[in-house]
Amino acid sequence: MSRIGKKPVEVPSGVTITLEGTLMTVKGPKGELKRDLHPDMKINIEENVITVERPSDNKEHRALHGTTRSLISNMVEGVTKGYERALELVGVGYRATKSGQKLVLNVGYSHPVEIVPEQGIEIEVPSNTKVIVKGIDKERVGALASNIRSVRLPEPYKGKGIRYEGEYVRRKEGKTGK
Repeated sequence: MSRIGKKPVEVPSGVTITLEGTLMTVKGPKGELKRDLHPDMKINIEENVITVERPSDNKEHRALHGTTRSLISNMVEGVTKGYERALELVGVGYRATKSGQKLVLNVGYSHPVEIVPEQGIEIEVPSNTKVIVKGIDKERVGALASNIRSVRLPEPYKGKGIRYEGEYVRRKEGKTGK
């Protein structure tokens, strides 16, 4: 039995949940999220608690059980608290600035790299070496943070690049002469 799938999802006050067929809509103080869930999973909404049940013990249903519960939980948490992902730029002359909605990165290329966030995602630049991606959809926040990081991945010799806050970059020893 899935440990995560068995856990009920607590719905805080101020959050409304509607289920029309397989489309779940979660509305809260920060916004609204919609997601199409798998039709085999049985979702019970009772007052302030959501539970997910699976129809059988076959492999696909066992896999979907915990996943469906996590997706619902992430939607509820997103519309109440929101998500954020912090990135830091490490390297001499590496800096980030914000011009309008765009994020402009100067990370050692001959040209600045511009990243435009999609609707519902917000980018903050508290200092020129720190970038914070905020939003209510965990998946989209993580995807944008990953795209920003992929502009200049951290390299193992000098540790330069864009990394998640608190990420450990394993360092390698350089070449040694004779």
